[in-house]
Amino acid sequence: MDEALVRSLTPGVLTILVRRGADFAAAEDAVQDALIEAFRVWPADPPRDPKGWLVTVAWRKFLDQARADSARRRREDLVEDEPPPGPAPGLDDTLQLYFLCAHPSLTPSSAAALTLRAVGGLTTRQIARAHLVPEATMAQRISRAKRTVSGVRFDRPGDVATVLRVLYLVFNEGYSGDVDLAAEAIRLTRQLAAAIDHPEVAGLLALMLLHHARRASRTGPDGSLVPLAEQDRGRWDTRMIAEGIGILQAALARDRLGEFQAQAAVAALHADAPTAGETDWVQIVEWYDELVRLTDSPVVRLNRAVALGEADGPRAGLAALAALDDSLPRYAAVAAYLHERDGDPETAARLYAEAARKAPNLAERDYLTRQAARLNAGRRR
Repeated sequence: MDEALVRSLTPGVLTILVRRGADFAAAEDAVQDALIEAFRVWPADPPRDPKGWLVTVAWRKFLDQARADSARRRREDLVEDEPPPGPAPGLDDTLQLYFLCAHPSLTPSSAAALTLRAVGGLTTRQIARAHLVPEATMAQRISRAKRTVSGVRFDRPGDVATVLRVLYLVFNEGYSGDVDLAAEAIRLTRQLAAAIDHPEVAGLLALMLLHHARRASRTGPDGSLVPLAEQDRGRWDTRMIAEGIGILQAALARDRLGEFQAQAAVAALHADAPTAGETDWVQIVEWYDELVRLTDSPVVRLNRAVALGEADGPRAGLAALAALDDSLPRYAAVAAYLHERDGDPETAARLYAEAARKAPNLAERDYLTRQAARLNAGRRR
């Protein structure tokens, strides 16, 4: 198959989809899916009209995703803006789909990607960003997962750990991304906690509640991002915080520590501090040490560097940061903050500007751009 020909046809196919009414991001995803299908099918069965074939398949992919998005929005309409406290009714069809997509024939990472795409309604780009991989790599992973399960019977649902991971990623995208899925993720996790007595299920629910309690204070009236230290704590939902802490304490008492319980413990320490200055950063560092032991995640190590900078001073944070890969998401933003606290506004301004260029969403980009402008203006005075 002539790969160069296929790639040369992509802009024209993308233009046709947009003219037919697809938004640009959705059209890109559909064309990417069509290209993957072409690489699979064309070597054995080349089409007479390659461009026409790509347009037909891409448009079909777009319509399939549009229907999935519509179904997701209908589910979201059934959820109140703020999920109510207390137990949830039995599992609904959506949560059953999460388990079915987490099929034993798939690896956990492939199951998570497939579920986020097929059930969660996230785009390939959003899923790739959450997994710290290139978009093309994620598109191939999703395509392989679809092929793997295309001929299997869905009578062996997947494991709870994979479903928890997917719910966590859906919540994160809803909490800080472009799609409002946070309340739906909480609703499904409530159902899971009511059905399965496991401390990590409870830990995830506590983590979601503690983060969601701050949602109203995370943005200003103009939609601008408000960092944790500057948030109006009087706007935090104290009822939701109390519920989250209660669930977490009961889970921790069972002495079966897991990743989500440790993350929830960090969130609880932030929620428990009357002011940003009274945050117990020493304890937070200790919990991040537990998370490093449990996950060895580079993102956890990045967050630990921030906490260490608060507990032991910015030099300690920068030393921890130096051991990490500078291509990590938000690495430049963390470095900028620590350099500013260390009295180096010139380096901080440059890093804030770099972080703004790499920001995953508009709110973060605008915030980081303002930080760079603030420091540059201060240096000119």
